[in-house]
Amino acid sequence: MRTKEMNLETESTKRLQTRKSLLQTILPIVFASVLILFAALPASAHCDSYDGPVIKDATIALETNNVNLVLKWITKEQEQEIIPLFNKTYSLKNGDKEVYAIVKKHFLETLVRLHRETEGASYTGLKPAGTTKQIILMTDKALLEENVDDFLVKFNSHIDKGIREKYQKVAELNKVKDNSIEQGRAFVEAYVDYTHTVEALHDIMEHGGGHDGH
Repeated sequence: MRTKEMNLETESTKRLQTRKSLLQTILPIVFASVLILFAALPASAHCDSYDGPVIKDATIALETNNVNLVLKWITKEQEQEIIPLFNKTYSLKNGDKEVYAIVKKHFLETLVRLHRETEGASYTGLKPAGTTKQIILMTDKALLEENVDDFLVKFNSHIDKGIREKYQKVAELNKVKDNSIEQGRAFVEAYVDYTHTVEALHDIMEHGGGHDGH
């Protein structure tokens, strides 16, 4: 009997070690895939914000009279709408300030709207600076400083903590899920949250990310 129990414990330990090994192999890939998603998100996450890259490029373009700086954000076909509007906006730069402000905003709105169209995303207006999520600002900072290592350490730690917390919650509820309807429903809620999070990460690995689910 004792031998049988020892064998079961050994098998259980082996399974646990296998799972840990699998997680150690998979998680870095998941983290890298999520990073790729966020690296592709400056436009989707804050292209409509005043502290986003689109409007930053547009501001420099108007300061230097260089429309080419914003053309990368749109398609070749959309240039016929943006270039004339850019030229008109720039021509009013040294005129009436109120008029220029109105035309400039229209130019920025048009540029952002067209860019989001290229990504299959809806345009909901320009957002003020400071509304961009911290994680997106961190991805931009990593690019600016050409240092992804510091970002990965912080980001991987954040993802690891989140997954572990969701797993621990559902694992504890899994032990009592059949004790009562209330505990069962609590388990289901935690289970859905946990599995959907993992599924979302898997989908990113399989298909990549994009605007509004595209």
